[in-house]
Amino acid sequence: MTHIYLLAGAPAVGKSTTARVLATRFEKSVHISVDTIREMVVSGLSLPGSNWSQELIEQLALARESAIKTAITYSKAGFVVVLDDFWEPNSRLIEYDTLKNIHKILLFPSQQAAEERNQKRSGLAEGSTYIAEGIRSVYESLNASINELDQKGWIIMDTTDKTIETTVDLLFSLTK
Repeated sequence: MTHIYLLAGAPAVGKSTTARVLATRFEKSVHISVDTIREMVVSGLSLPGSNWSQELIEQLALARESAIKTAITYSKAGFVVVLDDFWEPNSRLIEYDTLKNIHKILLFPSQQAAEERNQKRSGLAEGSTYIAEGIRSVYESLNASINELDQKGWIIMDTTDKTIETTVDLLFSLTK
């Protein structure tokens, strides 16, 4: 099996963009976005908010189960797998502990940088407020968990002042 990379973090920290660029560094690779899997739901999608419903928790578990199965399939076929998912305090992404050869990376720019990136990307669109709420919630959880994640072997990357290319270069050097 080949290596599997998991890029996680708050909304608007560059997970998907970084994952896609990282995947281009390999001869055979696939980028699997949990958000994309969740967007496949046509009716009944439950969105995160201040109240995490049982339905949302079950939907996240389904999306992650699908992502993990897809990652295993591609990894067995010789593809480097780059997953991206958002940090959430309920599961703390323990679902991914079942994967072998995994590099867990937390993209962790300052909260202010994440909020600025959200504003730049979303402007005054309706989703901007929703994402801003998610950023605050995730940072609250991560700030309380960051030492534990470091002890569990997560690579924690402060990307506040880094370009995507610089981030990927650093990631690539840390995981080779």
